[in-house]
Amino acid sequence: MTEKYGETYGDETYEEKHAYEVVVVGGGAAGLSAALVLGRARRRTLVVDAGEPRNTPSAHMQGFLSRDGMSPAAFLATGREEIARYGVELVRDRAVDAVRDAAGEFDVTLTGGRAVHARHLVVATGLKDELPAVPGVAERFGRDVLHCPYCHGWEVRDQAFGVLATSPLSVHQALMVTQWSKDVTLFLHQVGEVELSDDDLRRLAAAGVEVVPGEVAGVVVEADRLTGVRLADGTVHAREALFVAPRALPRNDLLLRLGAELRETPFGAYPVIDERGLTTVPGLWAAGNASGFAEQVINSASRGYRAGAAINGELLFADLDTTVTAQSAGRG
Repeated sequence: MTEKYGETYGDETYEEKHAYEVVVVGGGAAGLSAALVLGRARRRTLVVDAGEPRNTPSAHMQGFLSRDGMSPAAFLATGREEIARYGVELVRDRAVDAVRDAAGEFDVTLTGGRAVHARHLVVATGLKDELPAVPGVAERFGRDVLHCPYCHGWEVRDQAFGVLATSPLSVHQALMVTQWSKDVTLFLHQVGEVELSDDDLRRLAAAGVEVVPGEVAGVVVEADRLTGVRLADGTVHAREALFVAPRALPRNDLLLRLGAELRETPFGAYPVIDERGLTTVPGLWAAGNASGFAEQVINSASRGYRAGAAINGELLFADLDTTVTAQSAGRG
């Protein structure tokens, strides 16, 4: 199914005209924000959106000034309406390939083989969360199995927290959530006690975090609410919320295909970008969680805005320089 938002240009329909000044791949906060800026700058822009936002499991998003508590679905619907006011087109599709031509511009192939052309390309494809393979965790994710205290801590404040360790870095998560509850248990799961440093143990003790060794076998749910964490030995610890650290899987296929330099982090490989979001490939930009693991919705929107404004400037001065060159040649 293909959806199109926005106006047609002249007598040409979307299907008849495939060239754009900017193509944005990804219709989340970053992609829509970039498209909004570009549309308002009168740039012919297309957003390609596969419809797979990272925060789909969450009923609400928090920490976005003036949008605190809004549902992610409503937020994106509003964003799509806003970009349509400025003639930005949106197609519900997936970008499966991209190449850079001899002129340094981009040909992007969509599902089914259709291609669109862009002078600049914004990759705002985000990332995918791979959850620990513990029974019940995926089913409760975004409800009472959570990953970010800044996103969800207030809503579960002062409840009995559990933290499921997926690596020694989970100690940091356990310490952080003590700002929202003083009843915190760190379940080491598959992390050995010997993997915790002396500093880790001292800080956990100072914060009052109980450390429980042993593998977690699942969560206990009663009346559609999480009530406990069950260990492999059958022991159940009463808990009301469980924090986990999903493994981040950056959706960086297009960046890799186009030769963007990536940097390895503890949370995956992300593109090397400047302060505006430009990658090491001219004309190729990254925004939102495609550019880094820790971009919240408000940060992603900011990244998209910055990239959109920078792209408009790049296009403006490139066209002016072309005009100056042509005029100089004419006088010669």
